[in-house]
Amino acid sequence: MGTELDRNILVYFENRFVPLREARVGILTHALHYGTGVFEGIRGYWDADQQELFLVRPRGHYARWRANCGILNIDLPLSTPELCELTVELVRRNRFQSNLYIRPLAYKSAERIGVHPDEQDAFAVVALPFGDYLDSRRGLHAGVASWRRVEDNAIPGRAKICGAYVNSALAGDEARRNGFDEAIFLTESGHVAEGAACNLFLVREGKLITPPVTENILEGITRASAMELARQELRLEVVERRVDRSELYVCDELFFTGTAVEIAPIVRVDHRPVGEARIGPVTAALRKLYADAMRGQLPAYRKWVLPVYHPAAAAQAA
Repeated sequence: MGTELDRNILVYFENRFVPLREARVGILTHALHYGTGVFEGIRGYWDADQQELFLVRPRGHYARWRANCGILNIDLPLSTPELCELTVELVRRNRFQSNLYIRPLAYKSAERIGVHPDEQDAFAVVALPFGDYLDSRRGLHAGVASWRRVEDNAIPGRAKICGAYVNSALAGDEARRNGFDEAIFLTESGHVAEGAACNLFLVREGKLITPPVTENILEGITRASAMELARQELRLEVVERRVDRSELYVCDELFFTGTAVEIAPIVRVDHRPVGEARIGPVTAALRKLYADAMRGQLPAYRKWVLPVYHPAAAAQAA
């Protein structure tokens, strides 16, 4: 992040590979006016020692994307395996040798005024060099937002619907104006939901605790990865339950998870220290495990990554 965007990189748009500078939508596009799109986020990590770029759980991301598109009745013409193949080809054509963020976007593409959607759908896939979303090396300072998390019966938060992210933008902007690195949402009932664009975990009394998917949260793939690593590698009990706001102030550790934020420790919340106000042992261990797994360095989790340049050699090593 922070580098100038290369408009010559290739993207997949209108069923072909074109330079980013040529991928444009009209000013009357339905999704632009009414938020009728569904997106995904997929990380790719470059490992210089292996001379390989690993895509992180692309099958899971594309399966989720396809399911979520169904909420808006957006038709995706490609299967999950075909979308994975397309993404590998996109990365290869760009000859990327850096960490990446991949953004699939499906949207209502009719160019007209009128909120009612029709059957005109389109999709695109963009891959960009990408560094840290948040600098969490020393831990983050998070703040509980005055904005509440959007309810499932209003706009499903689990679906990564474009229009729903106005909710996240408002909370994130408020947090930064108040001196925080990131926002934490509460639900309308006052329970902890998640961050502005990430899931949330706390460590308390030796257990790893996270709000359940029924609390209007994204069904996070990084969230699922962290839970599996905690159970299998750290032998922690993982509990999905409602979390009160005050638990944020008395827990031992607190961290965000997400494709962009990865595993990001929180050392202060609402101007209060979390534990000893430093990155805790569980968070540190999970960060290391996650980083290794997503770079193809843990054989038990090679199933999570898709190598781009040397798939046969990677499969043999696994």
